[in-house]
Amino acid sequence: MWRLSVSIFFFSCLAVSSSSYGDSEATCSGIVPLRYRYDKISITDYGGVGDGRTVNTKAFRAAIYRIQHLKRRGGTLLYIPPGVYLTESFNLTSHMTLYLAKGAVIRAVQDTWNWPLIDPLPSYGRGRELPGGRYMSFIHGDGLRDVVITGQNGTIDGQGEVWWNMWRSRTLKYTRPNLIEFKDSKEIIISNVIFQNSPFWNIHPVYCSNVVIHHVTILAPQDSPNTDGIDPDSSYNVCIEDSYISTGDDLVAIKSGWDEYGIAYGRPSSNITIRRITGSSPFAGIAIGSETSGGIKNIVAEHITLSNMGVGVNIKTNIGRGGYIKNIKISDVYIDTAKYGIKIAGDTGDHPDENYNPNALPIVKGIHIKNVWGVNVRNAGSIQGLKGSPFTGICLSEINLHGSLNSYKTWKCSDVIGTSLKVSPWPCSELRTTGGYNLCSSTF
Repeated sequence: MWRLSVSIFFFSCLAVSSSSYGDSEATCSGIVPLRYRYDKISITDYGGVGDGRTVNTKAFRAAIYRIQHLKRRGGTLLYIPPGVYLTESFNLTSHMTLYLAKGAVIRAVQDTWNWPLIDPLPSYGRGRELPGGRYMSFIHGDGLRDVVITGQNGTIDGQGEVWWNMWRSRTLKYTRPNLIEFKDSKEIIISNVIFQNSPFWNIHPVYCSNVVIHHVTILAPQDSPNTDGIDPDSSYNVCIEDSYISTGDDLVAIKSGWDEYGIAYGRPSSNITIRRITGSSPFAGIAIGSETSGGIKNIVAEHITLSNMGVGVNIKTNIGRGGYIKNIKISDVYIDTAKYGIKIAGDTGDHPDENYNPNALPIVKGIHIKNVWGVNVRNAGSIQGLKGSPFTGICLSEINLHGSLNSYKTWKCSDVIGTSLKVSPWPCSELRTTGGYNLCSSTF
């Protein structure tokens, strides 16, 4: 018997509430209520076989077709029992729950020749890796509403090594598929599932609103290329909480489009909360950018625990990006072993083509970072603004980033205006300490 009882939770969203800032028990997960599905079907009802060899594409598509066309009141739950269900990529539909039981694995086939192609995102103008289209994500949703992916920590496995090897050998024809992508969708919940070995980015909500991702585990080898954990992209009202991520690229990276295409599309990422994330990566723990052309604002990240990192906190953009990065609040970060504690850079990332405007300089202002503690941090920090657009309103307070005697280096800064309070090692002179208490403390 696989009946599932699902409660309905209604919590007020604390995404950008100053009264909750720093509260380790706060949650924003109530922005999307979890609905009970009275109608339930199993993948085995549609011929699904979990032997790890049978290709179950027809079963998944038939079950989802049934959910889409019968339109049961309150939606339908698709149950995946224990077993390994090999399948090609497939599309979800609105008002459904994809529920993975304990021991259930949905595994991607390794046949890349027949993988479906889709159009590039308009805010990117082309595939992120190569010109032209892109391979559809393994599990895909476009224009959907009220979708849940959850369960008892079952696994969605992208079997990405074949894609990573194509990238390494430069034999890719199009941009690699994400593991999960929701596009132009709203009221999305992803929870209590293990995601592993994504071909490219793991979870990619793009042009979405009201998205909750919590209590997930995301895994990929440290040398797997571009396996970002969670990438909110030109999306708003996004809650990311209580998750473990260990991948080959940024753990959480907020994006909003690429150069002239992102500027023209003009869709920002905003009102995003990242809370109680633990993980490890050769790249960044919390990243903003480098694709920031639609603008990024009103971001809160707090209670972050990182180990064996390339960079703890990395805010990154480039000439040609345009757009803005503003009103960013990051606090309560612990870093154990990293090359850099904090990096804010205006020279990061490539360009989609030669048509970008070198005069389209991003605006970076209102970056507030507080309560960061690091051990075995090789370089404390670097803030490198742009000569034509210096970074302003940078506030660092109560930051201690410690390294070994042989590798310890201080801050490096240029084209930045800001303040600092209780920062060790001593910050760069551009971050003045006079008046720092009033300017920094007033933002938290």
